[in-house]
Amino acid sequence: MKVSTALCSAALGVGLGTLALPGAALADTTVSPASTPVGGTVVLTATTCNPKSGDALFRVTGPNRDQNVRSTTAAAGGGLSAELFTAGFTLGTYTVATTCGDGSSAGSATFAVTPIGGAPAGSGGESRDNGALAAGGTLLGTAAAGAVILFRRRRPASAVA
Repeated sequence: MKVSTALCSAALGVGLGTLALPGAALADTTVSPASTPVGGTVVLTATTCNPKSGDALFRVTGPNRDQNVRSTTAAAGGGLSAELFTAGFTLGTYTVATTCGDGSSAGSATFAVTPIGGAPAGSGGESRDNGALAAGGTLLGTAAAGAVILFRRRRPASAVA
């Protein structure tokens, strides 16, 4: 395969991968700390939500919760954030899915509610690393598929038989 053909197929694959890249892979919702005792407080942050586009809506679901937390508070590092008090929560893992004021998704993150005196609080449950991994995998897979398609199309008919 010629170098120019390989470069064209790689460019085609990256272009297709960019189109296929899920928006959730670029989103950024964090929960800090990653675990808290019953009655503790966690900070929910959506750094990709623009405060000028309206409120962020954090949907918290888990063993005994399905509630929405609305935020208009600007986060220190950008985006919007809210505090969630975990009094009355059942022990277990909770998921926070965020929708920005413009209707776009800001991804999701998880946190755990532990017994009082249980595991120490962590540094925060972030979904950023998983999103970057998903984005890279999508681009790499699509680039490989583009190369295979282009290589098969350019192969002479006698080589296929």
